[in-house]
Amino acid sequence: MIELPVISAQQLKNEDERKASQGIKKPNWLRVKLPTGEGYRHVRGLVEEHKLHTICESGNCPNMGECWGAGTATFMILGNICTRSCGFCAVATGRPLEVDWDEPQRVAEAIHLMKVKHAVITSVDRDELKDGGSIIWANTIKAVKALNPDTTLETLIPDFQGKWDNLQRVIEVAPEVVSHNVETVERMTRKVRIQAKYHRSLEVIRRLHEAGVRTKSGIMLGIGEEPEEVLQTLQDLKDNGCDVVTLGQYLQPTQKHLPVIRFVHPDEFAMYREAGYKMGIDYVESGPLVRSSYHSEKHVIPGYGISQWKQEQAVQFTA
Repeated sequence: MIELPVISAQQLKNEDERKASQGIKKPNWLRVKLPTGEGYRHVRGLVEEHKLHTICESGNCPNMGECWGAGTATFMILGNICTRSCGFCAVATGRPLEVDWDEPQRVAEAIHLMKVKHAVITSVDRDELKDGGSIIWANTIKAVKALNPDTTLETLIPDFQGKWDNLQRVIEVAPEVVSHNVETVERMTRKVRIQAKYHRSLEVIRRLHEAGVRTKSGIMLGIGEEPEEVLQTLQDLKDNGCDVVTLGQYLQPTQKHLPVIRFVHPDEFAMYREAGYKMGIDYVESGPLVRSSYHSEKHVIPGYGISQWKQEQAVQFTA
């Protein structure tokens, strides 16, 4: 049983959130600067030159300017057409192109050219493939590690439809962090991720944890979930061995996608961060603009997040 922290009406500002979500104008806390700068242009040039797909572009990430400006990007392998039709996702749905067996080497070379110390790789779902794309996944991880031995790696993987031999291929090539997003609370899963299953996603996390892998998952807020359900999802992830959790605001990509029910106030995100750490989750990244790969270079370090939080608590206690 999870006890819901008490939050004042002033903190949540529910009326302001409701008005913001129904209006055209986003609240101030969701405004970001347009991507500019030499670092951003350099990364964009490499992405175009090597014909790479990035979730930064396909997913309309609000942090693209900040991340690309710092010389980092999240690469999307196995093409840019997904076999699933999740109600929140901006990636195109349809019949994917043939597998590009040269893609692993191109990704590895691009990471080498960028000289990044930490890289994130994700993919579309390839449910039409017998291996679910896991062979390309394994080849990409091996190619990146071979060409970039000092680069740490996070992989944001699909559920492989619960075909665990495919998951094992990823485990065997040992990326530093393996992430799989539950995306939403259990009640909303069928609406938000129509071809996915909440407990199958938790099993992905559990199997990774049991294999000794550092695990990570993400949750979107503002699509109709209740605070109690978010807290239960955090507890479910903790119970299944999840080390890192990210929570961020859902933003509607187009009018055809699920609507934003409310814009969640930063104070509520702060409450979830606090609750996650009290549950014992190792790293909780929680804020309106947080996405799965945001600050991911810190997520690879065991104990970093919770130790920072404990230091914050000590300062508050002595203040």
